[in-house]
Amino acid sequence: MEQSIISISHLAKNCGSFQAVKDVNINVQQGDVYGILGPNGAGKSTTIRCMLSLIKPSAGSISLFGHNIKTHRKEALSKIGCIVEKPDFYKYLSAETNLAIFGRIAGADVSKKNLHKMLSFVGLQGREKDKVSGFSHGMKQRLGIAQTLLHDPDLIVLDEPTTGLDPQGIIDIRNLILNLKNEFQKTIVLSSHILSEIELIANRMVIINKGTSLVEGSVQALLNQEDLLVLFEVADSKAALNILSAYKNVQLTDSQHFEISLGKNEIPECIAKLQQAGILVYGVETKRKLEDYFLKLTNA
Repeated sequence: MEQSIISISHLAKNCGSFQAVKDVNINVQQGDVYGILGPNGAGKSTTIRCMLSLIKPSAGSISLFGHNIKTHRKEALSKIGCIVEKPDFYKYLSAETNLAIFGRIAGADVSKKNLHKMLSFVGLQGREKDKVSGFSHGMKQRLGIAQTLLHDPDLIVLDEPTTGLDPQGIIDIRNLILNLKNEFQKTIVLSSHILSEIELIANRMVIINKGTSLVEGSVQALLNQEDLLVLFEVADSKAALNILSAYKNVQLTDSQHFEISLGKNEIPECIAKLQQAGILVYGVETKRKLEDYFLKLTNA
């Protein structure tokens, strides 16, 4: 049976008269890459801060590694590595020296061998002696992940880790997160407002909006509930549209292409109808309408 790493039940947090979190429920199992997804201001960061005991919740319960955080705070937090917002370093010191300083505070192994091992893992080999002031935002993010790994935590928590990064930086962080799971067997929780990032990285997720968790489960199972946007390449798109006129949201692209909104099981049915009508089908490309799915939930 998989171990419960995080269990959050009916979490609420009031900030004066404003209720930043109203009712959030989260369940993370060992080995998960778990995405907390929601628009800006949804309550993602506040939920993470409550979970890490950085701020005190107004209501609800939080258990980490099977222990209530109120009674086992020190023990639970010792098993967690986290980046909340952007990592902060002594910019005029080297990457290696920064890791050594923060590692000593955490009681971690700060031997040169271990420091270089972590820097190599995050792709900063050869930059150990360079001052952090010369690092790009993406490099600082990677250095932050190296810092979280120094004390060999069981759980890694990353709050919006790709915010502000260029496309290559986003790919680097994405690959790092996947390597953390595959090579280090870590449980990972990350927040994001970008749906495609969660789909590419996470196996389970929760969607939060206006301080409330709307839906939780397997990423693929949740996304497969929605229709797909299907692009057909055919011999005669106008004739194809006449055959498929009963289907919703059919749109002609050009003489050989059209788009149609379909359930997954309807795709082979449409192909069969076209073939029976003598219309050649050259290709079919499917895309999940992630934005539509997200907007459907958050605008409900």
